[in-house]
Amino acid sequence: MDTINYKYRQFLFFLMKLAIVIGAFLFIYQKTTHTTISLLDFTTQLKQPLSNNYTILILLSFTIFNWFFEILKWKTLVYSIKKITFLQATKQSLGSLTASLFTPNRIGEYAIKSFYYQKKNQKKILLLNLISNGSQMAITILFGVCGLVFVVLNFEVNLPVIRFRKLVYYIAVLFIAIFSIRFFINKKTRGFYLSKIIFFIKNLTNILVFKTLLFSIIRYLIFSHQFYFLLWLFGIETDYYTLILLIFSIYLIASVIPSLPMFDWLIKGSVAVFIFDLIGVNELIIVSITTIMWLLNFALPAVIGSYFVLNFKLVKNTDITT
Repeated sequence: MDTINYKYRQFLFFLMKLAIVIGAFLFIYQKTTHTTISLLDFTTQLKQPLSNNYTILILLSFTIFNWFFEILKWKTLVYSIKKITFLQATKQSLGSLTASLFTPNRIGEYAIKSFYYQKKNQKKILLLNLISNGSQMAITILFGVCGLVFVVLNFEVNLPVIRFRKLVYYIAVLFIAIFSIRFFINKKTRGFYLSKIIFFIKNLTNILVFKTLLFSIIRYLIFSHQFYFLLWLFGIETDYYTLILLIFSIYLIASVIPSLPMFDWLIKGSVAVFIFDLIGVNELIIVSITTIMWLLNFALPAVIGSYFVLNFKLVKNTDITT
């Protein structure tokens, strides 16, 4: 009976892995076929900029280094719990990306990464993943504010005005949230004590925090300059300072707009079109660039990650190292 139950669980687990991979491929297919530009326009737009093999190699190098530092960041964070190899960190990072593409708020990333570890460490892994994403968001805000200030000071931007009453409501909610923390500091929420979370974060070493932020900065600069390189390939000749600050503002605005994952790509493309319209860049160019960025930094790694998902093995009472 135990053997039958084990085989049944293994079969269900295989179906779950298969569903993740199929879902990821369907998501990528939907993204690449339902765009704001036709496939013919897109391929025509790419002929000249991507006609050189060295150009393609450079773009792929940006992607490789982008994910290299993301994987290195994850390896560094997990080292506080367990020593893992770079290959293991790669499997966890790309496999979780595959699962996160079509899950609400990308919660699949958290779930998959935690499955690689013993049950006693899974909550810590969830927190480390939150810290990893939080550090990347902090860097996005830091650079993005500089870009947004530049946009506001140098261009006439018609931003939607929030009514005063709504603004008061938002401020009131913020203060209530801040003062409510004391009441919930020792409350248990979904298996977590806020006091323990704060204690866990405070006990991270300064070196670990520094490395996490450093890798987040390097990643940010890599994919921002990949965007800049694509602008250069498409013949946008505005000065570097202006272009890079516009790119910074795009990532900030796109990151703070709430959206479902299926609309994330559309929102980033729309924000990029809006921002670069300020300097008169053709909409087709911007949509083509945001499409290439998504294909290189999300679709391609997710395809590779699908292999790791299919080969994922859940082992009882031991950390997963395969």
